[in-house]
Amino acid sequence: MPRSQPRKVFPVKKRRAGVVSVVLVNFRGADDTIHAVEELQRLDWPREQLEIVVVENGSGDDSGARLRELGDAIVLVESVENRGFAGGSNLGVAKSTGEFVAFLNNDARPDARWIAEAMATFERSPRIGAVASKVLDWEGERVDFVDGAVTWYGMGYKPHAGERDRGSWDEERDVLFGTGAAMFVRGAVYDELGGFDEDYFMFYEDVDLGWRLNLAGHRFRYQPRSLAYHKHHASMDKFGSFREQYLLERNALYTLYKNLDDDSLAQVLSSAVLLAVRRATARGELDTTSLDIRRAGDDSVPVESVSKQTLAGIYAIDQFVELLPEMTAKRAAVQAGRVRTDRDISGLLGVTDEPAYPIEPYLRGYEKIVDTLGQLGLQRRTRVLVITGDPVGERMAGPAIRAWNIAKLLSEEHDVRLVSMSSAEPLDDVVEVGVISLHRPKTVVEHEEWADVIVVQGHALELFPSLEKSNKILVVDIYDPMHLEQLEQGRGKSINQWNKQISEATESLNHQLALGDFFLCASEQQRHFWLGQLAGLGRVNAYTYAHDTDLDNLIAVAPFGIPEEPPVATRPAMRGVVPGIGADDKILIWAGGIYDWFDPESLIEAISALSSAHPELRLFFMGVKHPNPAVPEMEAVTRAKRRAADLGVLNTHVFFNESWVPYDERQNYLLEADLGVSTHFQHVETTFSFRTRILDYLWAGLPIVTTAGDSFGTLVEAEELGAAVPEQDAAALAAAIERYLYHKPSATTARKNVERLRETFRWRRTLAPLVEFLRDPKPAADKGAAAAQRSKQGKGLRARPAVYVAPKRATGVRRDFQRVAYYLNEGGPSAVVERYRARLKRKREAGQ
Repeated sequence: MPRSQPRKVFPVKKRRAGVVSVVLVNFRGADDTIHAVEELQRLDWPREQLEIVVVENGSGDDSGARLRELGDAIVLVESVENRGFAGGSNLGVAKSTGEFVAFLNNDARPDARWIAEAMATFERSPRIGAVASKVLDWEGERVDFVDGAVTWYGMGYKPHAGERDRGSWDEERDVLFGTGAAMFVRGAVYDELGGFDEDYFMFYEDVDLGWRLNLAGHRFRYQPRSLAYHKHHASMDKFGSFREQYLLERNALYTLYKNLDDDSLAQVLSSAVLLAVRRATARGELDTTSLDIRRAGDDSVPVESVSKQTLAGIYAIDQFVELLPEMTAKRAAVQAGRVRTDRDISGLLGVTDEPAYPIEPYLRGYEKIVDTLGQLGLQRRTRVLVITGDPVGERMAGPAIRAWNIAKLLSEEHDVRLVSMSSAEPLDDVVEVGVISLHRPKTVVEHEEWADVIVVQGHALELFPSLEKSNKILVVDIYDPMHLEQLEQGRGKSINQWNKQISEATESLNHQLALGDFFLCASEQQRHFWLGQLAGLGRVNAYTYAHDTDLDNLIAVAPFGIPEEPPVATRPAMRGVVPGIGADDKILIWAGGIYDWFDPESLIEAISALSSAHPELRLFFMGVKHPNPAVPEMEAVTRAKRRAADLGVLNTHVFFNESWVPYDERQNYLLEADLGVSTHFQHVETTFSFRTRILDYLWAGLPIVTTAGDSFGTLVEAEELGAAVPEQDAAALAAAIERYLYHKPSATTARKNVERLRETFRWRRTLAPLVEFLRDPKPAADKGAAAAQRSKQGKGLRARPAVYVAPKRATGVRRDFQRVAYYLNEGGPSAVVERYRARLKRKREAGQ
């Protein structure tokens, strides 16, 4: 075997945007290669954006002549020697010009949308550095590649190879590597990584490339819609199987040595070498006690016949020794460039404890090595399930926005799923989203079983029995005191209905407070309030207080946040778009919905009073129809519109957006505004609320005019972000609006203070307590003590402090029957029919 060549360095070159260069390596397989080229020319992909590069890899037959006949249909690269798949592929990439490079085995055929689906995947995120295709056998019946894994001793494998394709692997996800038979890599990323390692020649060079790609911070995305069909491994059919074994054994050690960090390598390298020796002797069916001095034998015979299957393993280890200096240099480069830890990618390694070879002596040795010396013991990433009751997608209200940002931030260190009890659509390819149905409680079971930690909002615990009974770590997000909301929201109902709503919300929250391990609230005011409620339920006790006298390990302040990135306008939103709002108008914006505890009427009166002196004044309410179809339009909306009409300012100075602004477009409205406003009534709900959409004003750098009395009013006043005025004082509102719209020094000062303060509300800072908790999540101190006591008594491990027992709430079909009975009693059959039609309408609107 020739000495190792220096690491391949690809020159920085300008690649053609949007062009895909497909590299095929030919070795004595011209018929297959020509057929593959013909299939590529039939793809559902623009011909001008396709470059086919064929490498004739020193076949020594008539392949070169036959491939030259393809003319301009291909870029032909001819090598005088067989450089293996790794070297041949690198040679092809060096001659390519596309922004993306693709690899297709010459004995494979692509599906018509093989390229198109891969390119659509790249478009979803710049962090996606490579795309792995789904590969089936030639007939499309059995699996060739749908996932990749690596054993702890370095051998890459395809866990489902040979299984019948049952449609079980048709969800895209991140993987450690793709198969060289069909995959795509950004050209710039391939160049950055130095391409395939040519010391591999063939086998595991794709595993090594994918591993290095992930360590460097890129993502390898499996895309099942990018489909190819693979005939067979034709190249090695021309050689003895022991040559394949030699490459597999040697390259497995290369892969371990280059890519594991120091601690992981020290843990497994010696075991991997010992196991390689045991595999070699077992394959050759050698009696390794034959040279024991206690065994009789003819010592005059200095040689013994040994199978080449055994020599393959021994020679592989020796070649690993021979190339140690070169591999050490490569290892240093990989480790210096890594931005992800072994733990970060542990979930991509798959099942590492896989013996692979069903040879009895080998399996006995495998067990001895693993049991005695251990194997790669990487702690996998924590699995976090985040649950929200609101729709997740383009149009989101506060709870879903918060849940989405929690999931997105936590996904940097953990595996995260975000599920909605309403509807969900992915906003990027980082956070996995899904839907659970309160009418079918078992839909949450698979998610609960998957998770290590569950983060919940709203009514999830009472509606899904598997969550209520779960022994997983439970984080309860109580930033929204919904029982206080019901004090205002139910005002228009009868006293019994109103009180019932309040009681149900209180019961729901008490249930959550009884079960949670860690709680999140939005402000110090809220924290004091929730500590009182926790104390009343017995959760402030000797166990929790002894564990932490400040109780920070029980409840933490984690306010609503704003994005790390500054807002960037993508299109006009109001000026010149909304009839009646011009380019030079002064715009006040109300970001969010109008609820009954808000006071838009006083604000509208202030605008009316100012409109004569300032005819260019405009007030825009960003959202009237809530994105959650289960939330009805509130009476406050009707009153606000009526008041604007009565004052003659509706659609001249006051404008209502009748839908809801998509989450990713809100910045277009905010950046066109001159002032952010929010007004509300003064009551208990106000005292402990947290006006989440006011944070958007901070994000957009707007001065703020709001009502005094809540945490934000106090903040606006203390930090001079604008003005906080008494409730229902239209004159004070008008004066504050005029000051911060027309008095330049006041507006400038407020904007500077907003710019200074908003850094404290970045999501990364506001959610820091949750991030820290999840680095070492533990049951609450009193729940842990209760679990230990119950275990001693033989009562199971459900860790619940036996203090508060919430009334049993019906779920699923039982709950539906209860609601039918309720509406039948309240309004008769017509009320039941009306509610049923309303549910169908909500489902249609939610896209269910």
